[in-house]
Amino acid sequence: MSAGRTARERVRAELVREITELARRQLATAGAAGLSLRAVAREMGMVSSAIYRYFPSRDDLLTALIIDGYNAVGDAVERADAEAGAGDFAGRWLAVCGAVREWALAHPHEYALLYGSPVPGYEAPEDTVPAALRDTVVLVRIVDAAHAADALDPAGPCPAAPPALAGDMARVRAHIPMELPDDALARALTAWAGLYGTVSFELFGQFTNVIDARAAYFDHTMTLLGRLVGFQP
Repeated sequence: MSAGRTARERVRAELVREITELARRQLATAGAAGLSLRAVAREMGMVSSAIYRYFPSRDDLLTALIIDGYNAVGDAVERADAEAGAGDFAGRWLAVCGAVREWALAHPHEYALLYGSPVPGYEAPEDTVPAALRDTVVLVRIVDAAHAADALDPAGPCPAAPPALAGDMARVRAHIPMELPDDALARALTAWAGLYGTVSFELFGQFTNVIDARAAYFDHTMTLLGRLVGFQP
């Protein structure tokens, strides 16, 4: 009986994998708003009712794709951080930034699902939060380690984080344990937003006819953002 259940689980996992892979292809042709369970079922040769056993609604399929995407970014970022020298905080920062850009360029439609325009009518559930936080946890881990080593020295004087942000900083700490003071955490979040903003500008065409040497520009921008955080070259 146990072996039978295991076999059924394997079959189910394979069907879920096939469904999500076909859905990713749909993202490339129709975008997230055009994602259709019926179209996926048609391509798989299934009746529409059968696919609802695996994903009861389009939103459930979107949620699965979003979680998979965030986990893929998290895997890339964690791997890049692990391969850098533990005490080379600037190197770790540049490595994880490069990993985000490389993943985005290799998976533009999945990146657009995660960081592009919201899908009309879709609201991401709490289930997506742990996967979405994985890359941020890596950043905080790097900055927190640099702070503990007294190795953060921002380039130039930086204004203190305004008191109005105290609640927001506390909310971040509720999700990610750290010893960073508010000022350092605010600089880190600014750099993280700058990373994704730079990647999005490149991926969504805002650099067209403006920046041709995009890899060099990206590396330079990430170095500048790292100096804002306080990483030493």
